Amino acid sequence: MKELEYPFDAESVLKRKKTLKKQLLSDDSMSFIGKKIAILGGETTQNIKIMLELFLLNYGIKPEFYESEYNQFYEDGMFPNPELEEFAPDLIYVCTCIRNIVDFPDISDNRDVVETKKKNVVNKFYGLWDALASKYHCPIIQNNFEYPFFRLMGNKDASDYHGRVNFVTRINCDFYEYAQNHENFYICDVNYIAASYGLEKWSDPYYWHMYKYAVAVPAIPYLSFNVANIIKSVYGKNKKAFNLDLDNTMWGGIVGDDGPENIEIGQETSLAQTYSEFQDYIKLHKQLGVLLTVNSKNDEANAVAGFERPDSVLRRDDFISFKANWNPKSLNLSETASELTLLPESFVFVDDNPAERAIVEDQLKGVAVPQIEGVEHYIQTIDKSGFFEITTLSGDDLKRNEMYQENAKRQQLQASFSNYEDYLKSLEMKGEIKSFVPMYMSRIAQLTNKSNQFNLTTKRYSQSEIEEVAEDPSRITLYGKLGDKFGDNGVVSIVIGRIDGANNDELHMELWLMSCRVLKRDMEFAMMDELVEKAKSCGIRKIVGYYYPTAKNAMVKDFYDLQGFIKISEEEDGNTVWEFYVDDSYEKKQHVIEVNR
Repeated sequence: MKELEYPFDAESVLKRKKTLKKQLLSDDSMSFIGKKIAILGGETTQNIKIMLELFLLNYGIKPEFYESEYNQFYEDGMFPNPELEEFAPDLIYVCTCIRNIVDFPDISDNRDVVETKKKNVVNKFYGLWDALASKYHCPIIQNNFEYPFFRLMGNKDASDYHGRVNFVTRINCDFYEYAQNHENFYICDVNYIAASYGLEKWSDPYYWHMYKYAVAVPAIPYLSFNVANIIKSVYGKNKKAFNLDLDNTMWGGIVGDDGPENIEIGQETSLAQTYSEFQDYIKLHKQLGVLLTVNSKNDEANAVAGFERPDSVLRRDDFISFKANWNPKSLNLSETASELTLLPESFVFVDDNPAERAIVEDQLKGVAVPQIEGVEHYIQTIDKSGFFEITTLSGDDLKRNEMYQENAKRQQLQASFSNYEDYLKSLEMKGEIKSFVPMYMSRIAQLTNKSNQFNLTTKRYSQSEIEEVAEDPSRITLYGKLGDKFGDNGVVSIVIGRIDGANNDELHMELWLMSCRVLKRDMEFAMMDELVEKAKSCGIRKIVGYYYPTAKNAMVKDFYDLQGFIKISEEEDGNTVWEFYVDDSYEKKQHVIEVNR
């Protein structure tokens, strides 16, 4: 919904909140996942909750809320709380503010006294977070502290240990230290959001004394939007790739008309510098594993020439896909998504032309289409939209561009074989299939939230939930890694089954997924082979599989049939149940991957 995408009209969102919610819930194209979110507030949180619900609905997350009473965040989290325990939150948001710091330094305090006051604040929160994590085993989001709205010592307030600005800065640094050492814990950077909005307006005392809002009511949508970005990232709703126009987007001018020597890029003019800065910003995303693709109405030779200038920040080989032609851009984007085994909704389409943006937005639902205006504002618009909000950054994320480049080499090799099995053997694939281990918990949780197409039940797990599953003796878990002579794809497949039945001789499949970047390499059969072996060792007589259709996972509709299961039921909505009997007659299904068990 455009009204809820950055840059949104905060005043309009506040006024139309009920109408917007109704529209979102009635949109048949939306597919929601439900999540229970507890908000523990050190300030009034009612409007924060309402705004958060809108932004989450827009991301496809339907929240159910627990909301603490005013300023009861510590009591609700630290002490027995039957209501919150029964609620069993999937995620906890601790919404505190600088007003919750009650003991600031006095000018007469010596350094030791100030340090004790800081430790008292920090230890209170450390204890709260530890208690929440121990009791609820779910992700926690914590606000850092915004700066005070006055500086008693003026500029010296930042450098002197008596200053409130200095005090808040050092507390925030201790918060960051905790975040760096604890998984499933995330900081909502209120300090930055308030500065970006304007601290004087953000901290308007009127709203505190009138309503006990530490954030001015007109600024609440910006806070809630940022919290929603963290939550959608936790649950795998981030974008994965840029789809980039070129003329007047990546450089100034039209390369086909002006020639590459005359486009605006480099350091010769202020406009050229602005485009160079934008290219540099885009290129930085490769460090996060974001894929870069081109979608330009141009002759390819002209488009490539634009990146061959010595002062171009980006080069042709920075792009995983490069489509410069005269086809509709919506078609180019669809083909790019298909070639990369991604969904179109994984892309952010960046184009200076409003008409092109409108067409892509209309033809490809779910594609992010930021409304960029003026190259000097491109970075701010894209950056504040939160498309690639980072909550975890795995080794696989860092290598994603490299992995896709390796996939291109595999495709080139495939073209030289007439027999597909010979091609697979030529890859010299090596797999690792084992029960979940701590090293890969983050990646496993990430996969459960990101994988939509090759995913039979689309059940989502947080990292803490994955860790619980791994420790549960009634669960069988498997992860699968796959590498070959071109490179390592990392963890690409996940299986979770629950042991059940009168004699604990049935295994009910709760999750079976695989990354689409390793499609058609027999990894799914390798996982089946290992699952059968694991089931035998646990005395399992029957494996029960479930397929729940979504708008995205039609490719695995017949997956269990291919594995030798028998369909025993099918409901009107397409849900199917399958059975496979485990015995010694089972013959291994894959013969091209060397599996390390």
